[in-house]
Amino acid sequence: MAGSRKLAREFTLQGLYAWLVGGADVTLIVANLREDEQFKRVDEAFFRTLLYGVLKEEDLLAARLAPLLDRPLAELSPIEHGILLIGAYELLHCPDVPLRVVINEGVELAKKFGGTDGHKYVNGVLDKAAADLRPLEVQAARAARR
Repeated sequence: MAGSRKLAREFTLQGLYAWLVGGADVTLIVANLREDEQFKRVDEAFFRTLLYGVLKEEDLLAARLAPLLDRPLAELSPIEHGILLIGAYELLHCPDVPLRVVINEGVELAKKFGGTDGHKYVNGVLDKAAADLRPLEVQAARAARR
């Protein structure tokens, strides 16, 4: 299903938001998300990979993102914080997802759930993260545009 990964990212963001804002138990978060009618359309394996992967590696992801930010990650809105964690995780661990897709999906999440100009910030940070985390793919994309 084409939209199932998109929905997986949306549900992952909702789960991360609940975790970042309320510190809720991940098992409870997943149980609550599964009650949503739309959850049936999610690529559940991808959802679990993202949610549990981001939670497991949050410190590593935050450390990789920190030099790319203009303020501490914790000072960002929970939406942008979550989107950047998801994007960094995908860039690091999902080589089957092209970097343009990772960035575009992050921007779309920010447009849908974030503040007015949050998508611009997310775009800039994920663009820099891509250069750091997938340098060969970035170089190939630049060469293809010439």
